[in-house]
Amino acid sequence: MEILLYIGGLLFVLVGLGVSIALHELGHLVPAKLFGVHVGQYMIGFGPRLFSKKIGETEYGVKALPIGGFISMSGMYPPSPGDQGDDGGRSRSRGAFRTLIQDARAANDETIDPERASRVFYLLPVWKRVIVMFGGPFMNLVLAVVTFTVLLSGIGLQQGTTTIASVSECVLPAGSTQTSCSASDPVAPAAQAGVKPGDRIVSVDGKVVSTFAEASAIIQASPGKALPLVVERDGSRLTLQLTPVAAQRQEADANGRAVVDDKGNAVMHTVGYAGVGAQLAYVQQPLSAGFDQAMANTGSVVQLIGNLPVRLWDVGVSLVTGTPRDPNGPLSVIGVGRIAGEVAAADAPLLNRFAVLLSLMGSLNIALFVFNLIPLLPLDGGHIVVALWDGLKRAWAKVAGRPKPKPVDATRLVPLTIVVAALLVGMGGLLLVADLFNPVSIG
Repeated sequence: MEILLYIGGLLFVLVGLGVSIALHELGHLVPAKLFGVHVGQYMIGFGPRLFSKKIGETEYGVKALPIGGFISMSGMYPPSPGDQGDDGGRSRSRGAFRTLIQDARAANDETIDPERASRVFYLLPVWKRVIVMFGGPFMNLVLAVVTFTVLLSGIGLQQGTTTIASVSECVLPAGSTQTSCSASDPVAPAAQAGVKPGDRIVSVDGKVVSTFAEASAIIQASPGKALPLVVERDGSRLTLQLTPVAAQRQEADANGRAVVDDKGNAVMHTVGYAGVGAQLAYVQQPLSAGFDQAMANTGSVVQLIGNLPVRLWDVGVSLVTGTPRDPNGPLSVIGVGRIAGEVAAADAPLLNRFAVLLSLMGSLNIALFVFNLIPLLPLDGGHIVVALWDGLKRAWAKVAGRPKPKPVDATRLVPLTIVVAALLVGMGGLLLVADLFNPVSIG
């Protein structure tokens, strides 16, 4: 059964990734067709074609490797100049690069049908080209917002309620490995006050609370202080006296990671401790929570990409040394699939597992949204930059009273594009090997 659940988690990711890719390419396809561009192909995946069907002037199909997708638009770049064979001798000094550029131009020219010469991408106004190229990443953002909204507003966010689930019998020393109380251990404040499992906290120190987090914050801020604690038990309200004891707690940052000092030692601070545990429940959040979560994830992914070289170096070091990887670091599709399989097969309530899988898919779409907007060819962000540069040149020529410049020939950037593509392949290969031989552990 565990194996079937693991496979189910993998399939969930594969299907979710397929939907994400399909919608991404649809985000390019729809505005391209609305703006009159001839689109020859709409393909999900790369490699050998599994099946396809031509509808109208466009061939729709699926290929064997589900690692991306593409649409084939006519005239992504201007056609080759008529004097391309005469380069003033520059081809002798830059033969390899010149060949790459000419090959790219030839491939681009093949997409331009003389009968549809006016329906090419490069002739679109700048704002339309930006919309076409931004449409793909935008669909991933929309899918992420919808996913997070379903998760947070439909299912809810798992939170501690004001109903007590457990009461500790004693206070154990910090860092203790004891699993049971001894006669010498002091009685926990909640047990001493008479708190019982099933009690519902109404107020702490005169402040009405609606979540366990609110009650906990008051208790933690009051070590050694006697607090009136109002609880509801069997339909009646009781007022108890709770005096939290001072306890050492490790400090954590906004991301939940332990804070350490310059010497690597954990930073501790004193808090009040009562010895109670809360019942967990899914609490539905406002509809805006999905968008807020998507924006928070976007910020995290932007930060990760900004530190990508360092993160990849850390992945390589962990792969060689066998040390645990950063769970917040980059992953390949294999890594995401492994985590999904582990979550699906975990010993936890079905709703909890499904919620984590939804969160995983939302985060994956945010990663696709941000990564595709990196301003480098062959990514969508690179095409957007080319379009904006073309518009800037035209605007400057108009202001300066100069003749309208020729369209920007992005095929000149093919050598750089190949370098970027090679780096992306290398990054993918590193993450793939790391996810196979030193995967991220979710504990």
